[in-house]
Amino acid sequence: MEEYLHNNEQQPPHQEPRELTPREIVAELDKHIVGQDEAKRCVAVVVRNRFRRQQLDEKMREEIMPKNIIMIGPTGVGKTEIARRLAKLVNAPFIKVEATKFTEVGYVGRDVESIIRDLVETSIRLVKAEKVAEVEDQAKQAAELRILDMLQPLPRTAKMGAALGNIFGGPVNPEPKEEQSEEAKSKTEEIRRRRVWLRDQLSKGNLDKEMIEIEVEEAAPQMTGAESMGIDMSAILGNIMPKKMKKRKVTIAEARRILTQEEADKLIDSDEVNALGIERAEQSGIVFLDELDKIAGGESGHGPDVSRSGVQRDILPIVEGCTVQTKYGPVKSDFVLFIAAGAFSMSKPSDLIPELQGRFPIRVNLENLTRDDLRRILLEPEHSLIEQYLALLAVDGVEAEFTDDGIDALAEIADRVNENTENIGARRLHTILEKVLEDLLYDAPEAVSGKVVIDRNYIETKLADIVQDEDLSRFIL
Repeated sequence: MEEYLHNNEQQPPHQEPRELTPREIVAELDKHIVGQDEAKRCVAVVVRNRFRRQQLDEKMREEIMPKNIIMIGPTGVGKTEIARRLAKLVNAPFIKVEATKFTEVGYVGRDVESIIRDLVETSIRLVKAEKVAEVEDQAKQAAELRILDMLQPLPRTAKMGAALGNIFGGPVNPEPKEEQSEEAKSKTEEIRRRRVWLRDQLSKGNLDKEMIEIEVEEAAPQMTGAESMGIDMSAILGNIMPKKMKKRKVTIAEARRILTQEEADKLIDSDEVNALGIERAEQSGIVFLDELDKIAGGESGHGPDVSRSGVQRDILPIVEGCTVQTKYGPVKSDFVLFIAAGAFSMSKPSDLIPELQGRFPIRVNLENLTRDDLRRILLEPEHSLIEQYLALLAVDGVEAEFTDDGIDALAEIADRVNENTENIGARRLHTILEKVLEDLLYDAPEAVSGKVVIDRNYIETKLADIVQDEDLSRFIL
């Protein structure tokens, strides 16, 4: 009866996502974002050019810089969603940063480098997740054996034999040559049978709710100040001070998750993960720089605009390309793609300092959403808003159904409120749907269950006060 399973088969290499053509990228974006065809085409070409660059020889590759983009349009029309979906589509490290963050009290130029540090952290997490997925089966087996040893330890001699068998690749019997007593043999056999039964129960998940005590490593204190300067204090202290362990009482299901993560960490090479993470951040990273219009201006030399101009000049080296010191080593931002966005209603891109303008050669305007666009947003994207609310209500046994005229009413009211108050685009649909379904979500499942039809009359009844009174409509943000 084999006690420990050995998996000598080589794990298949991680399959990188297939590089998509511009048409394929737009087709994928169409599944989640309604309209904005010009912006989709623009980002698709820029991303494809990054792939094309990677196929060139090294000398030519070093000369081709990414063409950064400014997306101009009001809030709620899809700027952030395009950038976020694009990064997910091509499996690229992605972070979103508000440019106004760096105008706050306490921020200085050096802190702008945190953009690249955050990007590297995201990239390393992405690479680590891929590496963990490659060794997941081995880690699960090792974690299961650890739990098995806690539930029913092997006899000491058998445990030594199994350990030596792992080292020498075959069965080893460290027991002394003299024969064991019949009682000892019987006891050992009984333990082995119990372990076989326990392992079967563990694999079926029958013991997942049982409690077990495990030892876990105590989290080290965060040295945020030092790490903001690119110094990994946790690694330095970890080499000096011994790791602290603490006992936790958890369910077997939770213990399996924790121990699987521990075993996976042992199986992957952290240095390789860090190196690949840095490389991916440098070559494939995408930074979405939001609210760029809020820091436009500032050439007058006095007043509050001075800080805006200062932030532009602090951001400029990062966008131009510089080397940032991180706790994983130096990272170059030369080939990071920056996608900036802003409404530019009170300013225009030409109000930015010339040097920064020059680093965003591609500009694309996003259109305001029409009533028809709002209707399509409710229905067409994968996991659309309507689908989400129907799924939430179904949990409590409410079978809700939106009629066609009900969908029309939602789009009309959202469009009307956007016109009469601040235009916040598709975000208006969230607040209107919450208002329409407020009573239904509250009453389920006690006061309402079964089928509920939501038509135009239902919606207009729920929103009667808001639709009739323009002032009240301002409360729908």
